[in-house]
Amino acid sequence: MRIGYFLSSEEYRPDELLAQARGAEAAGFQALWISDHYHPWIDAQGQSPFVWSMIGALSQVCRLPVTTAVTCPTVRIHPAVVAQAAATSAVLHEGRFVLGVGSGEALNEHIFGDAWPSADVRLEMLEEAIDVMRRLWDGGFVDHRGRHYTVENARIYTRPERPPAVYVSGFGPKAVDLAARIGDGYVSTMPDGDLVRRFRDGGGGDKPCQGGFKAAYAASAEEGARIAHERWPNAGVPGELSQVLPSPRHFEQVSRLVTPEMVGESFACGDDPEPHLRKIEEYAEAGFDEVYVANTGPHWQGLFDMYAEKVLPSLA
Repeated sequence: MRIGYFLSSEEYRPDELLAQARGAEAAGFQALWISDHYHPWIDAQGQSPFVWSMIGALSQVCRLPVTTAVTCPTVRIHPAVVAQAAATSAVLHEGRFVLGVGSGEALNEHIFGDAWPSADVRLEMLEEAIDVMRRLWDGGFVDHRGRHYTVENARIYTRPERPPAVYVSGFGPKAVDLAARIGDGYVSTMPDGDLVRRFRDGGGGDKPCQGGFKAAYAASAEEGARIAHERWPNAGVPGELSQVLPSPRHFEQVSRLVTPEMVGESFACGDDPEPHLRKIEEYAEAGFDEVYVANTGPHWQGLFDMYAEKVLPSLA
């Protein structure tokens, strides 16, 4: 299993994300995820640098493969523009770039006042968007008149030798089925073996499956849980709320129902490597090929040191 590090754009400044990328590579992590947000989930996280600027900068500070986890190429940014951004990113990273995509959240996508579509429509838009991007990556001029998008006389001139792989995120059956049918891989943040099997049996076969979890490194599990609850109480928000709430203040309101214990259960907290190893094992048992860990809070260097000394060697 490939072990990667998840760069949380919602929580860290651009310079901190670049420092984390360098630190992750030095510690022995094998790849990077990076989130794509216009807003943080809550104000306590406090950041949201533009992901495409960050991906360009990452190409200059490390050699690790990079996957967006995940980009929504349907509402906030037209898929023809995402196709150009992804192509340039793949060139900069010399082919070590994967475009992870999903149907998005209102939190990031509603900013122009567009109506937020139903889940079925969002998946329909995502499928059309992926088709548009792949046609553009093939070269030549593209004209497209679809149900959701129009492209006229568009051509991407700066392209990698091979088109970027597209991994599709999915948490429900319909999204997983779409990922299996059209994705080059699958992305999830739940160690759910049933969803991995659905992806593989539905057409995904042996294509890569990426998963991820959150950690809060600190001097104790209790301190880590406190940091996690302070910065990421939204991790305990259930169901479809994460897809439909439009503002950080709405997430702050609903997160009042989330207790520190609830967040602590989903995070690997503290300085003991065992909770991290158990999380990784959960994803391995579920059938994932890659797993990415995100730190929350100020002690990310401690997490890198622990992984370099105690976690990654035990997985070798």
